[in-house]
Amino acid sequence: MIAVLVSGAIALVVSLFGTPLAIRALVRRGYGQLIRDDGPTSHHTKRGTPTMGGAVIILATLGGYAVAHLVPIRLPTVSGLLVLFLMTGLGLVGMADDYIKISKQRSLGLRAWTKVVGQGLVAVLFGIGALMFENDRGLTPASAAISFIRDSAIVLPAVLFVLWAFFMIIATSNAVNLTDGLDGLATGTSVMVCAAYMVVAAWQLGQSCEFMSPATPKCYEVRDSRDLAVVAAALLGACFGFLWWNAAPAKIFMGDTGSLALGGAIAGLAITTRTELLLVLLGGLFAIITTSVIVQVGWFKATGKRVFRMAPLQHHFELKGWGEVTIVIRFWIIAGLCVALGLGVFYADWVTR
Repeated sequence: MIAVLVSGAIALVVSLFGTPLAIRALVRRGYGQLIRDDGPTSHHTKRGTPTMGGAVIILATLGGYAVAHLVPIRLPTVSGLLVLFLMTGLGLVGMADDYIKISKQRSLGLRAWTKVVGQGLVAVLFGIGALMFENDRGLTPASAAISFIRDSAIVLPAVLFVLWAFFMIIATSNAVNLTDGLDGLATGTSVMVCAAYMVVAAWQLGQSCEFMSPATPKCYEVRDSRDLAVVAAALLGACFGFLWWNAAPAKIFMGDTGSLALGGAIAGLAITTRTELLLVLLGGLFAIITTSVIVQVGWFKATGKRVFRMAPLQHHFELKGWGEVTIVIRFWIIAGLCVALGLGVFYADWVTR
């Protein structure tokens, strides 16, 4: 597991020391955050804070992953490269969105349909690639079966699997994007979820059907679990380093560049570790915040009234008078409890078998 440690450490160092360089470069270019006028008034003081910091997270993750394959020398796997492709591709879509906001001096970037098309193209390519490249055991990076902790009996045709992957990736990337509304909130939550997937992938490696003989009901049929742990560790280190500068008061924001990239990477890890529905538990805070938006919009359209003072949910509590740091810490606690619940369910499945 040396590669896992090296990956996380390198990504942490690159992110921790690379972010202040990015801050200075972004300030020189005037790449500052635009703030919505209809949001909490306390956010107006954040206007001009450098954004697009997610590029540092992406580069740190790629750097950590690359160095980890040099110590010792080991070729990258298809599964790992697919998750990194998904992260980078969605990061580029987010970067285009951030750049339009900055260049046009407005709080809205890409049009909604353009953004979905960009996300969808990357998601579809990932979904297609995930069902290709069989190894010598006949395993592809992902399975066409819908999974919770392991593959279920519900096996989708290839086309439906690609649509399922499309839905998961769009939903998760946008969920992280909605969570990225307060200093450090999305970054800190992503640290916990990525740490959970590092544990899941490492556990699957130790209990792999490839190494257990004869195969038992407890083993996992997951391809490239070691490399997926390396990817998760790189994401964890990159987010940790970035959080140093993104914590309140934030010196830099990740922007859509970071939130879409992180959401895509987390969805990719869920698909390739075959724990797709477990993501709802591990990423419980993302799910709660997204649900608050759905409820707010749906109820307003039906009745003309609002359930929350403002959605996403974190802004509702801001308008109730909660301090930003208080909200972030309490939401981190909720995120940690969700991760603990998800890992508990994951381990309970292994014990009961």
